[in-house]
Amino acid sequence: MEEGLSAPEEGEEMERQLSIVPLNENLLHKARYPGAVGKKAYTFDGRGNFKHKEWKYVEGSGEEFCWYHVELPKWNQTLSQSAQCLIDLLCPPLKLPEILSLVSNGPYCGHLDGALVFRANSPGPASSKFTFRIAARVTEHSVISVSLGAMPKLGLWSVGQSLMRQATNLETPKQGEQNERGNVVIREHVLEYLLMINHSEEAGNPVPKSVSNLLVHIISTHVDHLQDVVTKLEIELDSAELELDKGGVAVKRKVLDDRRFPKMHLDLQRLLQVIAHGEQVFPRVKEKLSSKGWSGTQDLDSLEELIGQLNRLKESVGFIANRVTAIQTGLDSWQSEQINRKLYYLSIISIIFLPLSIITGVFGMNVGGIPWIVQNNREPKDGFRNVIFLCLAVPVFLLLCCVFPALCARIIAWHRKGAVKRS
Repeated sequence: MEEGLSAPEEGEEMERQLSIVPLNENLLHKARYPGAVGKKAYTFDGRGNFKHKEWKYVEGSGEEFCWYHVELPKWNQTLSQSAQCLIDLLCPPLKLPEILSLVSNGPYCGHLDGALVFRANSPGPASSKFTFRIAARVTEHSVISVSLGAMPKLGLWSVGQSLMRQATNLETPKQGEQNERGNVVIREHVLEYLLMINHSEEAGNPVPKSVSNLLVHIISTHVDHLQDVVTKLEIELDSAELELDKGGVAVKRKVLDDRRFPKMHLDLQRLLQVIAHGEQVFPRVKEKLSSKGWSGTQDLDSLEELIGQLNRLKESVGFIANRVTAIQTGLDSWQSEQINRKLYYLSIISIIFLPLSIITGVFGMNVGGIPWIVQNNREPKDGFRNVIFLCLAVPVFLLLCCVFPALCARIIAWHRKGAVKRS
């Protein structure tokens, strides 16, 4: 069987190409990105074997079928630019309505020109880690899938190739990158990549033997990708809670200033939208696939399990959202307590200095200019006393105005109560 690049090598090569795409005016005007769009093509013999093929759309025959996968660049671009990328790669044989159905936002599942087309594309900036897009066009002998960015678990691995061999293939150690015993040192980013693909020793992704097998593999990879994101969010939330428990006032203020948890809550809402799109699309895919003669019962059962996994994933995201809301509520309460405490201290200081301000205000008054306190000798007579009476009368009058409605209500209630007793 013909050997091709392993999935990690392809993923790293695509990311390397994406990182060096020049943003010149010609690219912006033509909306063409040579080297930025990842593409993979496979041929399957229907008996558990596959090989890489050139990028040329050809339908399989008999038991053979083909898979063409496009990875759109994960950086900010409009839908029209994404559509232009697919037009460059897939037109012909695909027509414009089919390409637009693959690249548009929102959930969709239906038939176009006899092919089953579905998508679960979430809106939002393409560079965001919470924007997910997966779409596919399925026929009896071919599958064309489109995703946003690289999906490591989507690659096919050769069964029997050891994990250690794949790790050394990812990055050949340079001279001096060996420990004292002469063993190979695997770098941290390589281990992170292997953890991301969740690849176990002497095992790999099973090679699809039918189109329905391949379709289940694509959808399960999308669901696993969502599960990885949810797991990272849980780890991030646990570390944030631990940081808040061990940290002091400065940590809480920094978290509030950064709006860390409101941003996380917004990301969770976007993730819930992605899961909701999958809940709308994948049951319809299962329903339409069951009417095809080339779909297997086991694959339909696998799709049902994936739909149940999406439901459980939605519940997990809901629990995380509730935790984030509870933490933010606690931080808001703590902030309110801090403000109330400061106001309490300010009130104490005001109480201390209020008598002083009253005394200085009273004894600093100049009553000589008030008309009704000057007598025949043009000298104030009892002016200070009259001003003090006036100052006392004003708050008493205001207090009566505030108490009068309540006093009237009590008098009316007492009168009614007496009338009831007399009757």
